[in-house]
Amino acid sequence: MSDKQALRRDPNFTWLMSGGFISALGDQFTLIALPWLVLQLTGDPLALGVMVAAMGVPRAILILFGGALVDRYSPKRVLMLTKHANTVLLAILAALVLLERASLPLVAALGFGMSVASAFSIPAGTSMLPHTVAPQHLPAANATMMGMRQLTMLGGPLLAGLLFALAGDGSAGQGDAQGLGLAFTIDALSYIVSAWTLARVKPLAAAPKSAQKESVFRSVGAGLATVWHDRTLRTAFFYWGLCACVVGGLMQVALPLLASERLHGASALALLMGAHGAGILAGMALSGVLGKRRIVNLGITLLVVDGLSGLLLIPMGLVTQSWQGMLLIAAIGVLGGFIQVAVFTWIQQRVAPAMLGRMMAIFMFVFMGLAPLAAAAAGWLATLMSLATLFAGAGVFLAVAALLAWLFTPMSTLADAALPAARPAPARADADAA
Repeated sequence: MSDKQALRRDPNFTWLMSGGFISALGDQFTLIALPWLVLQLTGDPLALGVMVAAMGVPRAILILFGGALVDRYSPKRVLMLTKHANTVLLAILAALVLLERASLPLVAALGFGMSVASAFSIPAGTSMLPHTVAPQHLPAANATMMGMRQLTMLGGPLLAGLLFALAGDGSAGQGDAQGLGLAFTIDALSYIVSAWTLARVKPLAAAPKSAQKESVFRSVGAGLATVWHDRTLRTAFFYWGLCACVVGGLMQVALPLLASERLHGASALALLMGAHGAGILAGMALSGVLGKRRIVNLGITLLVVDGLSGLLLIPMGLVTQSWQGMLLIAAIGVLGGFIQVAVFTWIQQRVAPAMLGRMMAIFMFVFMGLAPLAAAAAGWLATLMSLATLFAGAGVFLAVAALLAWLFTPMSTLADAALPAARPAPARADADAA
């Protein structure tokens, strides 16, 4: 039986994937509606950058502790609590917009709350699969879940753009922002449904007793020490964090500005994000077709992908039509999607299961921790220079960083993880009984 057939027959994986799909689809509405709401309330790119930073900094600070709690109490339990919290926060935000009571301080406070929740939901969500499926099925499960998320990145922005076009995106004032309020409502409902499906997932085993007795601070320290003493892992995390700092931070500000200044508003932003999602999905499909065909190995393939992505970022600042931006960002998505599954699987199979929550938290910390600060800086730079200069600078940085990593770091030696031999799955234990 193939891995995909085994996964289709596993009700545990089916519940997890269906809930993840619904939640990820709802999140796409908020990912577009929230920055757009801030822009409409302020009209200031610096305010948007500061807002992104205000949401990202607490997430970056707390995500390490989130990973420790995931290892201590189980991914399922932590993820369930965050779903309930996000439901309440999004419902309040939706009510404020629909009642025309939204203000920047209130939106910022709710965004801060969602940021805190994400500090725990991110390590919990990225740790669920290894606790849910047999080890030999992990690459196929990662590919399926990531492909599902990219489907939501394709369909979600398109549906959100249609919603904004029909119900209003706030361009004419809060009275015209019904579409934004409905977007937050849809996301709140998606968390309710995904919490129901998550309740039916039964993880393979509870957390080890030793991990449960260890203090949170000591647990975080053990995770950081594991990364620090593994030179290849340390280098990879630093490189990915540096690239995310510049490119990820820029895109959170530059894409909404591009849509606002040159294209056709929130619907154009939705099209750009949808094109990126379609590109990533196509890249994942290409990865599935090509298997482990690499340019020498995983590391060199990754660096080549980053270099090409940097070159494609440079002309983004010259875009004057939506279709131009969609072509460029879709191509960037194809390159990223091609390598994503292998990167996540490499991390998940490099560390012990008892350390997985902390390791994914550290990965997300270095991947996202500096990006919010970079977003604030990008918002400030956008007041001093053109979009063309911002995009070109980020593209050149990414290409040069990939070249330097190839020449002077162990990144070029990364190799795909060897798949474990098939073995009987361990007895399932409901994590909630821990």
